[in-house]
Amino acid sequence: MKIAQNTVVTVNYKLSDAQNNLIEDGAQPMVYLHGGYENTLPKIEEELDGKEAGYASTLQIEPEDAFGDYDPTLLKVEERNRLPEPLEVGMQFEGVADGSEDEPTIFTVTEIADDKVVLDGNHPLAGMALRFELSVIDVRAATEEEIAHGHVHGAHGHHHGDDGDEGEEGDHFRSQPLQ
Repeated sequence: MKIAQNTVVTVNYKLSDAQNNLIEDGAQPMVYLHGGYENTLPKIEEELDGKEAGYASTLQIEPEDAFGDYDPTLLKVEERNRLPEPLEVGMQFEGVADGSEDEPTIFTVTEIADDKVVLDGNHPLAGMALRFELSVIDVRAATEEEIAHGHVHGAHGHHHGDDGDEGEEGDHFRSQPLQ
């Protein structure tokens, strides 16, 4: 089956920067609903459109087509006492960028000094050209339910909320760019 609108695509991948430094080894395959549902980067969909299981490719995606350029205005320094304790590098908080009335942004704690905390609202891969090694494992038709919900429900067809839980670990794969 060829990859097209409303197909579920299973892809092994390896993600590196433009200098081929490994970022993510893709230990778990990416499974996404193809066709503009924002479940993966548009350039990946463009590359895989019309292909079938067995197709392999290496694709470089520039920042503007991935997670955008690094925006220094999304860097904030806050008083440590304004944030909850315990506080650790890597923790994330939702907030609004200075001078912005846009939607809330996810800020990541990148540095902690005595009484100051550096928060970065950029995606961790912002400003980076990314190299994806892609290998299509499987292509199948999406179910009506997956199409209606705009994402894959997993190999077992698990529907979130059937029994009040969010499903088993690994039952639902979704990659979505944070912008």
